[in-house]
Amino acid sequence: MISRAVSSPAVGIIAALSGILPYAKKSGLTSFSSLGCIKKALHTKKVGHTGTLDSFAEGLLVVLTGSLTRLVPFFTLFDKTYEAVISFGEETDTLDPSGSVIRSAPLPDSADFEKSLSAFCGNIMQSPPAYSAIHVNGKRASELAREGRLESLPERPVTVFKNEILETRLTPENKVRYARVLFHVSKGTYIRSLARDIALNCNSAAHLIGLKRTKVGCFSLEDAAFFEDLEDFTIDSVVRRMENGSVHAPTAEACSSFDEARQSADEVQARNEDVILRSLMSFTPETAEYCGFVPLTLCEKHRFDFTNGKPLKTHFFEDFENLASTLELYKKRLSAASVCEPLNCAVFLPDRTFCGIVQAVFSQADSRLHLKYGFVVSDI
Repeated sequence: MISRAVSSPAVGIIAALSGILPYAKKSGLTSFSSLGCIKKALHTKKVGHTGTLDSFAEGLLVVLTGSLTRLVPFFTLFDKTYEAVISFGEETDTLDPSGSVIRSAPLPDSADFEKSLSAFCGNIMQSPPAYSAIHVNGKRASELAREGRLESLPERPVTVFKNEILETRLTPENKVRYARVLFHVSKGTYIRSLARDIALNCNSAAHLIGLKRTKVGCFSLEDAAFFEDLEDFTIDSVVRRMENGSVHAPTAEACSSFDEARQSADEVQARNEDVILRSLMSFTPETAEYCGFVPLTLCEKHRFDFTNGKPLKTHFFEDFENLASTLELYKKRLSAASVCEPLNCAVFLPDRTFCGIVQAVFSQADSRLHLKYGFVVSDI
């Protein structure tokens, strides 16, 4: 069972809270601006999301608050699921609705599109969009692209676990004008680039006009705060938004679909605060396991050894033997290399207070398990 950080919130009188907030971002807002109402509701400036959504995109942001912002690098490793509306016939420089058309090409046949889509499943090499947040020599790629000093970014390996056509809009000649596609992908995969490359593969051109993130790791959009405020996401609804010019609106901070012009600021804030507090998850051993961490219980007598950064020993932890079965699975993942990716373990005191992250790495070279600190919560 996943614990909520607040069971009966008293609006306006809470202290700053640490937790995990699945949050439904609206199209037209930046990921950063979407955090404004969360900061107000939780009375903290320590808020961070675990994976940017472009302004035109909507859907799930997993937000960490308070001391849990230290977990952001671990949450960004999660795989993600999206629904994307692809518009064929034109490619824009940004690969989304905000850009300028740089290339036109005929619409693909339905059979050619389906064949091309199947080619982009599994482990592939992908070149990220020039207009992206990737840093090149200390500057964002998007800044260099606007200055005309970036042509393309090098390819990198990504994984498409699944793609599935959800709906299409065809011309009378059986050409694909629009397609809504589900993509389940690894971290670092750009759906804009997938749309570009799938179109190129069937001798067409394309860009995204709609994007909705529906899952991040084990978190689902349906469980997110303000999910009920999102509009329907279909080809027709996305095209209608495009025609109405509402893809990039609103630009101001907005956290609910209430007509704010008819409500006082206090009413809006109270409603937002109530929704956010009821959706906030505390980080418990159960939540940690749900998120993919291995929960460990720190012996009370070793609390200060842990917080002072003394070399980690297996006897620091009451239930270290519970790692045995996990470690067996972990060892099977080892490649020819002597060390593989670490297991991330969430450490808790017996009273369930979160203490930090420990990483466990099994080395084939000496057949030993090595423990190292990820981070320690300083105020336990």
